[in-house]
Amino acid sequence: MFAAALSPTGASRELLRESIRGNVALVLSNFVLAEAERNLMLKRPDALADPTSEEVAEAATYTVLKDAPIVAAARKANVDYLVSLDRKHLVSVAEVAQRSGLTVVLPEVVLDAVRQAQNSPRG
Repeated sequence: MFAAALSPTGASRELLRESIRGNVALVLSNFVLAEAERNLMLKRPDALADPTSEEVAEAATYTVLKDAPIVAAARKANVDYLVSLDRKHLVSVAEVAQRSGLTVVLPEVVLDAVRQAQNSPRG
């Protein structure tokens, strides 16, 4: 999981892609997830953001409780985008974007931005 998360290429990333495509069934234990998190913290400490209970409570004042930790973590990490498929509670809720200060978008919006940046001439 760590290698798949960190590297854009390689067998680990490809196995994850095949799982997403439905061609491989991945089974993970809590130990594997914890190990991946530990290793990610060593290599990319900026990639993980754990909000405090106060930050989650504040986010819960303008989003549903199940999404408050996600919004609080995104705020804490000062991300460019909060990417979600949850249109009902996040993407289509103007108050979440306004009060959090986040740009809340569907995945394809970020993919389009990345592809445009890759294809634009660097000056």
